[in-house]
Amino acid sequence: MPAKIDFTRILLPVDGSDYSMQAALAAVEMARLAKGSIVLLHCHRPVPTALGEPNFQDLTERYAREAAEMLAPFRELLVRANVPYTDKIVGGPTAEVIVEVAELEKCGVIVMGTKGKSGLESLVLGSVTHKVLHTSPCPVLVIR
Repeated sequence: MPAKIDFTRILLPVDGSDYSMQAALAAVEMARLAKGSIVLLHCHRPVPTALGEPNFQDLTERYAREAAEMLAPFRELLVRANVPYTDKIVGGPTAEVIVEVAELEKCGVIVMGTKGKSGLESLVLGSVTHKVLHTSPCPVLVIR
């Protein structure tokens, strides 16, 4: 029997790219059909604690401002679509953060964009999408 995918709680990790916006549009449609909600996630680089003050606080505030600006069009899309959502801004290794948030938020599916790299390029660069596909606790829908 095929596994059921729960579209009532969708994790949508975004990085501000056109690929993320395409994933957001797909996630909105899925959430509408399932009468579900979206967890909007942006992951930034961790802030090194060794920076000391005031550098640590300055960098933390800069990351927060940049994330808020980057998330604005996604928030607007979700509000216009009347899809309930929460958002999270988390620092750390992107793939690991996505998987951890999916687990903690009890998401039924992750919808994410990808540039669609293949072959040697994806092996050398590593791929967040590839890592998420192999470590996710739930199904992953990749939008190109």
